Amino acid sequence: MITNFREFEAGPDPFGRMWRVEFRWLQTAIAIRHADTVDVKFVVSNGDDWEERVIALRHTDLLELSRKAGRPLTDPWCSRLAAAHLVQMISTSQDMEKTIVAPKLEELEKYHQELEPKTAA
Repeated sequence: MITNFREFEAGPDPFGRMWRVEFRWLQTAIAIRHADTVDVKFVVSNGDDWEERVIALRHTDLLELSRKAGRPLTDPWCSRLAAAHLVQMISTSQDMEKTIVAPKLEELEKYHQELEPKTAA
């Protein structure tokens, strides 16, 4: 489990590589992409160059999950959910070729359960 979403290691990926991950920013994407999402940007490296990955959390999904979980919708919570999805991407190599990825509500629910098992929806 990730204890610090701002800087952590993830992996190994299917090729046995470990990845260095650094949080860059969180912002609503309405202004930058005209999307109703909360974008969480990370940079990742497996020892070579750094690459950008943006996890786009759908606002409607976040509102539903927040309501089900009985918890406030906060920036740190969104960042942790996004980091959990990035760890999943790295460990499976799924969607690693994409710069922007939008996880499904079901995936966010799973990550929330892993992050906060006592208050899970």
